[in-house]
Amino acid sequence: PRICYDLRFPLWSRNRQNNSTDFAYDLLLYVANWPAARRTAWNTLLQARAIENLSYVVGVNRVGVDDHGNAYTGDSALIDFNGDVVYRHSDTDAIYQQTLSIDALRSFREKFPANLDADEFDLHL
Repeated sequence: PRICYDLRFPLWSRNRQNNSTDFAYDLLLYVANWPAARRTAWNTLLQARAIENLSYVVGVNRVGVDDHGNAYTGDSALIDFNGDVVYRHSDTDAIYQQTLSIDALRSFREKFPANLDADEFDLHL
């Protein structure tokens, strides 16, 4: 799981693996208070994190207006490993259920092992 602003920093979400098939995660979850004024960035970055990490991504965002007058449109979404939007919901509360395919994910990773070309890095906090 990650929170709101983390979405802007891809290294914090890098899906490291011990070898070509042992990934750290298969689904990345972002819980956020992402304002309507930046909804294009929210939607774009969710797709980017899914594509670059060869994983499913779920972004859960608030809706409504806060006490400071900031509007939130939700745009909660499920994105697949190819960057395709499986589900997106805006403007109201919703509950959505989806069965994900680990076989489809593994097959995609085998056919397109982009992770093997990822650069090495150390994150010092």
